Amino acid sequence: MTAALLSAALVYGLYVLQRQQLQQQETIAVVVPARFISAGERIERGDVELARRPYEVFSDEMVTELDLAVGKEAAIPLGKGEVILNWKFNDHHLQPRGEESTFQIPKDYIRSVSNGIRAGDRVVLYTSGNEDESRRIFQQAVVVASVKSSGNVEIDNLEQSHLLSLAESNKDGMYVARRDANAMIEYVNLNLTEEQWLQIDRLCKSGESKLVIAYSSESFDRLDTDSSLINEGEGK
Repeated sequence: MTAALLSAALVYGLYVLQRQQLQQQETIAVVVPARFISAGERIERGDVELARRPYEVFSDEMVTELDLAVGKEAAIPLGKGEVILNWKFNDHHLQPRGEESTFQIPKDYIRSVSNGIRAGDRVVLYTSGNEDESRRIFQQAVVVASVKSSGNVEIDNLEQSHLLSLAESNKDGMYVARRDANAMIEYVNLNLTEEQWLQIDRLCKSGESKLVIAYSSESFDRLDTDSSLINEGEGK
């Protein structure tokens, strides 16, 4: 009887092992959220995990490596256990984060704006007044959501698109795109927290102080960082 029980346990163990191997062969590991992730929220390592899905439903848009999701921002809300697709990421931070909103800066709040800024750039904000000393408002740079002409057209180089170069992580193309533009900047939209916008409004609504919007090198620095991470991933 003991021998029969041991034999049955061995057969069952082999059955379970073969079943697991068969399931692994018929499924693939994909990245899914470990919790609900709001739109605009930056994804941390503990926010995602791997889950197995049938090969029949697999597509090239599905993310299969955790490192490709960590550090990105969610373009739309992501439910727990939902398969993450490439287009659900916001690589270039044009969308506001969870605590941010996109504010159009009134023209009469602006003293000067760098003509080289484009959507996706990071800019530094200063106040300049007749009596008060000029100073930097926020220690960190803020993201430009869009820059528009008087005709409500996105400022860009028609022959060498800045946004296309940004999407392709083409640093040289981004540089060329800044040399020529299709119009002058009339409207600037920034991704700001409510506190940041209220501080700008308090400083500028009287007209005594105005904004100086300066291009920040953090835009290219972040592109270099992203490119190095991509290269590391490809090397692995």
